Amino acid sequence: MSKATILSVDDDENLQFVLREYLESDGYKVLRAHDLKEFSAWLEQGSAIDIVLLDLVLKDAEGLSLISTIRSRINAPIIIVSGKTDTTEKIVCLEMGADDYITKPFEMRELSARIKAVLRRSKEPTSPNDSVALNELHSETYTGRIYFGNWYLDCGQYQLYDLNDKAADLTSGEFKLLEILALSAKKVVTRERLFEMTRDSSNFDSYDRAIDIQIARIRKKIGDDAKNPQVLKTIRGVGYMFCADIQKK
Repeated sequence: MSKATILSVDDDENLQFVLREYLESDGYKVLRAHDLKEFSAWLEQGSAIDIVLLDLVLKDAEGLSLISTIRSRINAPIIIVSGKTDTTEKIVCLEMGADDYITKPFEMRELSARIKAVLRRSKEPTSPNDSVALNELHSETYTGRIYFGNWYLDCGQYQLYDLNDKAADLTSGEFKLLEILALSAKKVVTRERLFEMTRDSSNFDSYDRAIDIQIARIRKKIGDDAKNPQVLKTIRGVGYMFCADIQKK
C-alpha cells in the first residue's frame, strides 16, 4: 500500500520521469499530467489524490489559474514546483491557496521532505486546546488598545502607533501577525500556526521564510534589534514569542 497518491502536473518529461522514479521508490503512487487536458482528466476521474505538485508554466495553461481549480475540486494540499524565483509570484501562489513553494532546480530529498511535512500538517488533528485558542483569536472582538514598551496596537484602527500617536505604517498582514503574537504574549506560537491564522490577510513569501520575512519587517518598524530582540523573539526551529509586557486599555 502506498504512502499517498501524488499528482504531478508538469510539462517537463525528464523531470516527470525522475520525480516518478524517486517518489515511487519512496513508497508513493505518482500520477502524471503534462498538460491541461491530462490534468482535467485526473480530476474528472475523481481519483484519490492526496497532494498535488504543480508547475506554474504549462504549454496550454497558466499554473496560477489551476490553483483555484484544484481548491474547488479536491481537498488536497498543493506544492508549487517552479523555476520562477520572483517573490511576488510566490506571494500570489500562497495567497491563492498553495501550501508550499519549491524552486527548480531542487534536490529530491528536499522535495520528499516537504511532501511529508505538508501531508503531515494537512492530516494532523488539532488538539482541543489548540482549537479553542485558535477560535478565540479568530473571534477576537477586542477593539481597544494593547500597550507594550513605547508602542500601542489600536485594534479598532488596525494599526500600530508610538506614544506620540505616530503610525508605524504596518501592512494589514503585519498588523494581524503582531496582534496574534501580542494576544499570545509569553507563549510560543509556531510558524505553522501563524501561517494558518494569517494566510487570508497577509502577504507571504514562501514556506517558513514567509513568517520570518514578516517578522523582520515588523522588527525594523518598531526598532526591535534583530540580533538581540526584546519584543519578538525567535524560538529556533519552532516559531516566535512576544516577550514584552502588555496592557490592554
